[in-house]
Amino acid sequence: MGDLKTFFVAMTLSLPVQAGEMTSSLAPMDDQLVQFATCAGRMSALMEHQWLMDGPASERTAKEVAAFSDLVQALIAPDDVRRILAMRIEAKVAQRALLMQADFGHDPRLSALAARRAAKLIGACRAIVLS
Repeated sequence: MGDLKTFFVAMTLSLPVQAGEMTSSLAPMDDQLVQFATCAGRMSALMEHQWLMDGPASERTAKEVAAFSDLVQALIAPDDVRRILAMRIEAKVAQRALLMQADFGHDPRLSALAARRAAKLIGACRAIVLS
């Protein structure tokens, strides 16, 4: 996949899910579950990226991944396991694409945009844990 196409796919997949966007039958707890699973995926991608780029930072991120995983486990119903795991994986893949574009992309403009978007998404997840 070309740099621009990869970047576009990552940007699209990393957009935050708005309440009711996934399905009209989501209960408020489901909105939280989707948010926690998405953040668990994003933070997992960041942790793996930090293993390559900044080892010590990965320890903090590992704790955040564990926190989001615990939140997901607390809310998930047995019937939702596959759906939620798929959301987590999609968020992880999208975040990984943003991080890779940010650090290894050939187009400086796209790399800067990817870095800002990746940081904004991670910041939003960290704000959930802190609030």
